[in-house]
Amino acid sequence: MACVKALAESPGLTSIPSTYNFTQNQHDHEAVSEIDPEDSIPVIDFSLLTSSSPDQRSKVIQDLGKACRDWGFFTVINHNVPEKLMEMTMDACQRFFNLTEEEKREFAGKHVLDPIRCGTSFNASVEKVFFWRDFLKVFVHPEFHSPNKPVGFSEISLEYCKRIRQVARELLKGISESLGLEFCYIERAMNLDSGLQILVANLYPPCPQPELAMGMPPHSDHGLLTLLTQNGICGLQLLHNGKWVNVNVVPNSFLVNTGDHIEILSNGKYKSVVHRAVVNNKMTRVSLAIANGPSLDTVVEPSKELIERQSEAPAYIGIKYKDFLELQQSNQLDNKSVLDRVRV
Repeated sequence: MACVKALAESPGLTSIPSTYNFTQNQHDHEAVSEIDPEDSIPVIDFSLLTSSSPDQRSKVIQDLGKACRDWGFFTVINHNVPEKLMEMTMDACQRFFNLTEEEKREFAGKHVLDPIRCGTSFNASVEKVFFWRDFLKVFVHPEFHSPNKPVGFSEISLEYCKRIRQVARELLKGISESLGLEFCYIERAMNLDSGLQILVANLYPPCPQPELAMGMPPHSDHGLLTLLTQNGICGLQLLHNGKWVNVNVVPNSFLVNTGDHIEILSNGKYKSVVHRAVVNNKMTRVSLAIANGPSLDTVVEPSKELIERQSEAPAYIGIKYKDFLELQQSNQLDNKSVLDRVRV
């Protein structure tokens, strides 16, 4: 299947092929609203999380817990990742998508757990309707992989992902404490030293009929935390209090969302949030998501400490992260369908 970039660049393209056409109820464009400024996505100041002041740290941990409970999305500022490195990584991803079709085919990959895989849509082998999206997925930890093109991609992505891992681990310490657990609880329980980290670059070219197409359908993310940046073009929407809301990313910040495995570990106290990507007819949107998860062999289940303290029954059955990943990646992407399979 040819990439969407090539299709979008076809001379004289004025309509999309029917295989990219979502029905209106799947698309549900009308229900989008802007976020009320009084009820906006929480902002977490990372510098306070690493502060030597116990009061500042305690306050930001409370804010982090509230953000995970009420939104499942938050913006992280003052995160110590150099802006120049963020720009270079975004540029490297754009240069990857600008490779020829033939060059990109070298990295096509066959299996969902192949360490380097590029393609289009989500899982074109099972989908009836395709998404207006090309992607590159690379496993960057515990073993670092990288395509050998374009020049410099490997060195830049190695440094970037290392920096992101440091930010994610500090956030997870704060989330641990916000749940009333030891700060290193998630780190130990999820075997983060061997945790799976995946770089996912997404390209959404201009679409002649954006009201009919979808960049990515409604879904939640597997794993613990995803840190996202984009090239200044908006297109991300999240489901908040039953409404789709547009998300604007603050420059030089990360948009962070909690994944399915935070929901499982917290026994549903913190929820993974359904979100989607819409497309436009003018500009190419590039987003870069770094997914941070447990080790592939970790069986993720609700925290026994939380369950005992709150006298609750487990709301999810334990499942090995690798098995969860294969379930999600081998099927159609559909809201929280895989997480629903492990609910008790």
